[in-house]
Amino acid sequence: MNGDRAGGGRPLALITGASSGIGYELARLFAEHGHDLVVNAEDERLEHAARRLRETGVEVRAVRADLRTAEGVDRLVAALTGLTVDVAALNAGVGQGGAFVDTDPRDDQSVIDLNVSSTVRLAKPLLRDMVARGVGRLMFTSSVAATMPGSFQSVYNASKSFVQSFAQALQEEVADTGVTVTSFMPGPTETDFFRRAGMTDTKVGIMEKDDPAQVARQAYDAVMKGRGKLVTGSAKTKAQGVADKVLPDRVKAAVHRRMAEPGSATEHGAATGNGSATEDDGR
Repeated sequence: MNGDRAGGGRPLALITGASSGIGYELARLFAEHGHDLVVNAEDERLEHAARRLRETGVEVRAVRADLRTAEGVDRLVAALTGLTVDVAALNAGVGQGGAFVDTDPRDDQSVIDLNVSSTVRLAKPLLRDMVARGVGRLMFTSSVAATMPGSFQSVYNASKSFVQSFAQALQEEVADTGVTVTSFMPGPTETDFFRRAGMTDTKVGIMEKDDPAQVARQAYDAVMKGRGKLVTGSAKTKAQGVADKVLPDRVKAAVHRRMAEPGSATEHGAATGNGSATEDDGR
């Protein structure tokens, strides 16, 4: 990193989890506003997404790598060698539903590896380069889940609490450097998240969700204005963000249970299921 620009001098944006959902919508916005792109995901949809993004006329480099692994993080960092990253959106995340006593420890670790470990490992070189240049924008996909104990999504919510705290700490550390750090906090969004997380039998899994394009637009505006954090999405999600500031944790945990407990959507005729998700757009 900290080298040449691609595409004849256009600014460069890195977006992880860019094959679909919020990540893809973020990449599209940066492309439409004249940024070349480095896009990452671990699934086969990445190349299709990259082809669509190239139709905007910008240069797009697709780096397929599983950021749950150290090797995948190293592959992405290596792909950035010699490039100047102006904006980095660390968006890739993984979700999991079910009672903690029932989930596979390997799935728990997968959530931690992607949502926490890869976020820290990627932020380090990106932020170092930005601070050395005295300019840059780093953004994190947090979640309203960061503000509440996640009954039946315990490891996921805790991982997003880490991301939120981490981002806000970095904001203070770089306050006088010319670099901005933004965390945006979506609520339930219309992506593959809940299906892949095995949560289609929950109330939150079947409820109406926010539009990923709307979430991405609000997040894009926030990072370009240098805002520190923002609850993104519908008016309902923003109201939830306000309520979460005042409700006791015990109450929030109980509410989360009613929304996320397996089988909570049975009365609505939803299918049953439980498991984990490899998710490449944040929620």
